[in-house]
Amino acid sequence: MDNIIERTVAASPSRVWELWTTPQGISAWWAPEGFRTDVTRLDLRPGGELVYTMTAVAPEQIAFMEQYGMPLAAESRKFFVDVEEPSQLSYRSVIDFVPDHETYEHLTVVELSPEGEGTRIVMHIEPLHDEVWTERLTQGRTNELDNLAALVAAE
Repeated sequence: MDNIIERTVAASPSRVWELWTTPQGISAWWAPEGFRTDVTRLDLRPGGELVYTMTAVAPEQIAFMEQYGMPLAAESRKFFVDVEEPSQLSYRSVIDFVPDHETYEHLTVVELSPEGEGTRIVMHIEPLHDEVWTERLTQGRTNELDNLAALVAAE
């Protein structure tokens, strides 16, 4: 695990857990800016699966996806490894969207702990197959946490 993203948000660990582990919560903040997330399956247990479709909806994201020959909507799958409510969640993401690259999985570990009136989030992200894609993933996950922070601050 090389990449670590940390953020403290203005919500309890149980609220952050709910936003991270329910279809309604995931749909509210998970998509990077310019995308929409629609959860179609969520089996929250070790070995369980999360299936969702992420769709590019903003013009610049649509242009990016088209430039790299990627579909505007893609189904994504994650398999839960550890589910320890409300303190730790880890999952293996199926990486099957990289043109001209074999499908593989990568691990994300999310740790939630109380901090003051909020929650400290520490996200450990396993690198992808190269630095460019790892940086894209890190930027996307950073944007997701920005979205989460903004969502709970508005509640």
